[in-house]
Amino acid sequence: MSARAAAQIGLVMFLWAICYPLITVGITLSPHLSFAALRALIAAAVLLGLAFWLGRPFPRGSQAWMSIVIVGVGATSLGFLGMFHAAEFVSPGIATVIASTQPLLAAVLAGFVLGEQLSAKARVGLAIGFLGILVIVAPKLLGSGSQNYVLGIAFVVLAALGVTVSNVMIKRIAGSIDGLMVMGLQTLIGSIPLIVIALLTEDPGEIQWTPNFLVSLVGLGVFGTAVVYWLWIDVLARVPLSQANAFSFLVPVLGLSMGVLLFGETLSLIQVGGIVLTLIGVAAVASGSDQSVKTTGASVVKDGAKHPRGDVCA
Repeated sequence: MSARAAAQIGLVMFLWAICYPLITVGITLSPHLSFAALRALIAAAVLLGLAFWLGRPFPRGSQAWMSIVIVGVGATSLGFLGMFHAAEFVSPGIATVIASTQPLLAAVLAGFVLGEQLSAKARVGLAIGFLGILVIVAPKLLGSGSQNYVLGIAFVVLAALGVTVSNVMIKRIAGSIDGLMVMGLQTLIGSIPLIVIALLTEDPGEIQWTPNFLVSLVGLGVFGTAVVYWLWIDVLARVPLSQANAFSFLVPVLGLSMGVLLFGETLSLIQVGGIVLTLIGVAAVASGSDQSVKTTGASVVKDGAKHPRGDVCA
């Protein structure tokens, strides 16, 4: 992996880590899905505006558009819905840790869709990672107010599942469709269900347009979404998904640090142990999956980008 790719991935992980803290600030000043829809629309405007200004090609063909719709529903509709509702029930640090299990889910799905077979090391990593999650959530599940906590965890998992599906689909189309154009379109398409649900269930007039809300909204829409999506699809055009996901251990570390410093989060020794187990599991899955891809030859190089064997790329 080149130094440029590593730097890009590191920046992506930092920008992902700031999302839950920014959401936590913003949802106190706006209805949840109205906030989420605004984030998506700002990101779509930035990405599509830049794509058209640079003269990037428009996607063609039903297969390309079907992929874009799947990415939009996964990453934006389900991802944002889960993230913005989870922030009401789960602290940003813990939410970031739970969301970091996305590589574990991606490793399973990639085995079915991308042909990236899991090694024995990766399978052990999966077990350790999910055990870590159970250890993290156990204290709150066994304590008072567990119903709301379970709901929050369910929303985080929903967001992680949406992102997992979109990441696998992005890997399939990376290098075959212009990254700026596809990410702008998927964000715009994914915003539609959010807008509809928000209009049916919320009052957008309740948004408090304070400086704090504007900072949260712009930070999420421009940096936490538009910049992240652009960098991420560029990375996946050149780096195997499992290898890129190896950097995901940075997200919970950064997220927890922000939670402690900015929101006064405290962690029990049991939760710290669960976090360590989760990070070990994610690292094992990432390195084990990468070894499996190299061993089975599941990827081939085409036009300077890695594509899973069997992919249909333009």
